[in-house]
Amino acid sequence: MGKRLLILILVLAAFACKNEVVTKLNTGEWHGTMQVASDEELPFNFSVSESEESGYLIKIRNSEEVVEIDEIETQGDSIIIKMPVFEGYISGRFSETDISGNFIKESLNRVVPFKATYGERARFETKERAKVDVSGIWETTFNYGTDSLYVAKGIFYQDDHKVTGTIRTKTGDYRYLEGVVDGSELKLSTFDGAHVFLFKALVSDGTLVGQFYSGNHSLENFKAKRNDAYELPDAHTLTFLKEGYDSFDFTFPNEKGELISLTDARFTDKVVLVQIMGTWCPNCLDETKFYVEYLKNNPNPELQVVALAFEYAKTKEKAFKGIERLRSRVGVTYPILLAQIGTSNKTKANEKLPMLNHVLSYPTTIYIDKKGTVRKIHTGFNGPATGEKYEAFKAGFTKTLDELLAE
Repeated sequence: MGKRLLILILVLAAFACKNEVVTKLNTGEWHGTMQVASDEELPFNFSVSESEESGYLIKIRNSEEVVEIDEIETQGDSIIIKMPVFEGYISGRFSETDISGNFIKESLNRVVPFKATYGERARFETKERAKVDVSGIWETTFNYGTDSLYVAKGIFYQDDHKVTGTIRTKTGDYRYLEGVVDGSELKLSTFDGAHVFLFKALVSDGTLVGQFYSGNHSLENFKAKRNDAYELPDAHTLTFLKEGYDSFDFTFPNEKGELISLTDARFTDKVVLVQIMGTWCPNCLDETKFYVEYLKNNPNPELQVVALAFEYAKTKEKAFKGIERLRSRVGVTYPILLAQIGTSNKTKANEKLPMLNHVLSYPTTIYIDKKGTVRKIHTGFNGPATGEKYEAFKAGFTKTLDELLAE
């Protein structure tokens, strides 16, 4: 009886496998949205193509940026889309023409509802022709009227009703923004695997007044005015050694558990760049890609780079897993040490680096000469989305290193 029952189970299992419906995503253009508030959705466009290695390849577009995602797992009608480098992932259900689920960042306990439909659609729907042109520089203030006020610089380019550009702050830029002017309303968004940013503002008499949604966990008011001469504070003046300190030092572990310090032999009599960063940080990713490319094109035994990672992963294992993901994806050849886990809080980060007046930004880079003297500290990073600022940074970076290496 037991043998007959086993055979029956095997036959039924085989029958079930033969009749299992294999769901496939349609290839081509898709339109996605993130629910950042009960009445607000962040839109973006992406494409799906087939891939021999991973089954599918997804390309998210934000203006000139293309984010490629090749870690996509499907089983039946379940799907998991893992972001490149970053911890976040989309988990949900899908059919040939629809995906619904959530964008999840486990370490931060953040969940943003997500859905997508197959077919080519405009990023933002427009109801009216553009009545204003927002091209130019905007002096911007976020959280005005509160203790958490901060300043920024909007840089926008408009062609008919379409708008691209970015917003720079003292700590970095909001990367590639894309959107429209609908009548007198500006709408911009980006989703790059980490940022979930939506900006909406009314434009009137050379002013912008609006809201900035960061996922569904943060909402900030902002206002701006045209000011072509506006500039943010010099990035080299914001972070410095406190009085009483004449050098920079650290001791943090690498992935093998070895403690690495700036006093180690590998750094002696070398020009050293110390990168304060996090694997969760898009601006840090931009900076890391730049450093990797620079080191590849300019190998020099007298130059050392070391990164200090401040991670919000809850365990060392998860933090080092994120570090290894960054290292393998981007091709990082320099050490990435684990400075902090469980939070990216800057006050706590400053406790680990008490010689600094503050840790204002991820990323921040400390330039140290061959004698161990701190020569410059650069706060934030102007990435590729900032255009001329990015080119100016690259030129200044190369000039500084050439001078330090020649000493």
